[in-house]
Amino acid sequence: MDFSLTEDQIAWQMKARKFAEEEIRPVSLARDAIADPAETIDWDLIRKGSQLGFRTSVVSKEQGGHGIDYVTQALVMTELARGDSAISKTFSQCWKWSHLIAAACTDDQKERFLEPFLADDTFVLGFGQTEANSGSDNRLPPPDAPNAGVRLRAELDGDHWILNGEKQFIAHGNVAKLFFLYVRTDFSVPFTDGTTILLVPNDTPGFSVGKVYNKSGWRFYQNSEMIFEDARVPVTNQIGETNGALRKGEGDQSGDMFGDLELAANALGICDAACEQALATARNRQLRGEALASQQLVQLKIGRMNMLTEALRAYVMRVAWEHDQKVHSNNAGLAMNLATDTVQEVTELNLDIHDGAGRAMERAADKLARDAFIWSHLAGDTVQRLKVAGRVIRAA
Repeated sequence: MDFSLTEDQIAWQMKARKFAEEEIRPVSLARDAIADPAETIDWDLIRKGSQLGFRTSVVSKEQGGHGIDYVTQALVMTELARGDSAISKTFSQCWKWSHLIAAACTDDQKERFLEPFLADDTFVLGFGQTEANSGSDNRLPPPDAPNAGVRLRAELDGDHWILNGEKQFIAHGNVAKLFFLYVRTDFSVPFTDGTTILLVPNDTPGFSVGKVYNKSGWRFYQNSEMIFEDARVPVTNQIGETNGALRKGEGDQSGDMFGDLELAANALGICDAACEQALATARNRQLRGEALASQQLVQLKIGRMNMLTEALRAYVMRVAWEHDQKVHSNNAGLAMNLATDTVQEVTELNLDIHDGAGRAMERAADKLARDAFIWSHLAGDTVQRLKVAGRVIRAA
C-alpha cells in the first residue's frame, strides 16, 4: 500500500500546522481561562483561519471553495487540534453543514445561503437536534414510540412553518448565522418518519438564544440553548420532502461518516499534543536528582502513549482513504470508538507524567484531559456507540 501524501495534501497539512503553532497555541490557554463561556470564541482567529481556507475548504472548487479530499480533511483537522481541539472543531463544524448545502439544497437556497457563507469570514454554521428530552434516542429511536425523539413543533401556516419549542446543547447555537434544524412535523408517526429539515437564519423572527453552556472542556467551542416562540420560517427554506429528514436516501448520506471521521481526527490531534507535552516534560525535568526520561515507568508510559496514537493515526487515515476511494466500510464508526478510548488514556498518561514531575498539574496538560473527556458523550454515549458492532454483524 502507498502511504505517501500528494504535494497538495502536504501543503494543506503544513499550512494548518503553521497556523496552529503561530496563531492558535499562543492564545489557546488564555481563551480557555475566560470565565464567561460566551466570550471564549476569538473572532479574529476565525477570520484569519477563514482567509486561509479552513472554514470553506470542503466546498467544491466549482462552487467557490477548495474541494479538499477526505485525507486532506483528516490532516487539517488533526493539525489544528494539536493547537486546540475546540478551535479545530469550530472550523470543521462548518465543513459538515456546508457539505449539506452543496449536496441537498436547491439552486435558490445555494444562492441565498452558500454564497453569503463563502463571502463572510465570520459566517459559521450550526445544526439543531438535541433537546431536553431528546438526545441519545435520536440515534436509536424506539420504532413504536411516536412521542420519542425531536419535539420542536413545526406547523404549516400558508407559506411558512411556525416553530415552537427549544433545543439544548446546540453547537454554535449562539454564534452561527445559519442553522440546519430538525423539526417535528408529524407526531402521529415515529420520529424517523415525522421529521423535516429546515434552514433557519439567526435573524429569524421568534428565535432567541438562551443559556450559553459553561463547559469544562472545549470552552472555545460554543454551545447554547435555542428558543423558538412562534418563529416563522419560509417553506422555501425546507430541505427535501416534508417528514423526509431521516428517510434513507434523503440529504447527504456521507454526514454520519464525516462526523465519525471528524471526531476521530480531532482526537488524534489531542493525542499528538499530549505526546509532545509528555516527551518535553520527561526530557526537561528531574525527580530526586534523576531525569524523568531515564525512569523506566515514564519510558513505558510515553511508549504506550505513542503506540496508541500511531494506531489511531493509521485507522483515521485508512477511513479517510476509504471514503476518497468510495470503498464501503464500517470503519468510520469503529475509528470513532477507538478514538474515544485512546484520547482519554493518552491524556491521562500525560497527566500522570506531569504529576510525577513533582509539581501541580500544568494547565496545558489539564486542558487536554478536559477536552478529551468530551468524547465520552459525543454523538451518543460510549456504550451506545458500540451499536456500530451491529453494523459489522449485519455486513458479515
